[in-house]
Amino acid sequence: MSPVIQSFFHAATNTWSHLVSCGDGTAAAVIDPVLDFDPANGRVSTESAQALLAAVHAHGLRVEWLLETHAHADHLSAADWLRRELGAEGHPARTAIGAGIVTVQRHWKSVFGLGDDFAPDGSDFDHLVADGERLPLGDLTIEALATPGHTSDGMSYRIGDAVFVGDTVFSPAAGTGRCDFPGGDAALQFRSIQRLYALPESTRLYLCHDYPPRDAEPRDVVDLVEQRSGNAQLRRDTAESDYVARRQARDATLPVPRLLYPALQVNIRAGRLPPAADNGTVYLRIPLRV
Repeated sequence: MSPVIQSFFHAATNTWSHLVSCGDGTAAAVIDPVLDFDPANGRVSTESAQALLAAVHAHGLRVEWLLETHAHADHLSAADWLRRELGAEGHPARTAIGAGIVTVQRHWKSVFGLGDDFAPDGSDFDHLVADGERLPLGDLTIEALATPGHTSDGMSYRIGDAVFVGDTVFSPAAGTGRCDFPGGDAALQFRSIQRLYALPESTRLYLCHDYPPRDAEPRDVVDLVEQRSGNAQLRRDTAESDYVARRQARDATLPVPRLLYPALQVNIRAGRLPPAADNGTVYLRIPLRV
């Protein structure tokens, strides 16, 4: 069965979020929702998530899953906001992410110097997804495909003929996701992408990001045949050693993501903001290098 998919582009972070269902009035999943954040003034807002929620209401959908493909380093997740909004409406949804999040949480707990109020055991999420696990979604099934390499918690979700690939691959012109974050591994990513390339040719790959040239529109989906024959960094016949060398060389030139520290502090908590201080204000930490 082919799912009904509505995609939402967050231009400030070049992020795609996806709303997946069987059609009007059915069960649905939200994948990689975005919370608006302006680092210049610290303003957090929900305009993008509200647009997604409006689509849920317009189509009479019952959101059952709020899925993250990984703990993102370039945008804040709106999963917790959506979870609370849907719960207040009497339609509870569950947050889920790959089980590798535990490794990610342990690393960033140390970086941010988080205290005992943060447990790096995945418990901030309602469900940790294992490779090969199948989650029910009405008449559809969500199949989890572990795709680490960009990060150690990378998880793709296969729903019918669609696969939601996170930062594993971008559009063919943009190539693949970087592998220089903690837990990243270009050789592991090569094998993850080959796993995607081995799927049936009718498969559609739904992207988490696209970085188009100025004269082009961002793409939310790419046919598998086009991806594996035209990806700028990894085609079906690319040798692993060549890819690893190319990926590592490119990663060495890339800047640190602009929202790295704000995003990880929120996203390892399933989109929850850090606890407020005694004065009622929420603060984000920035580790300084002195």
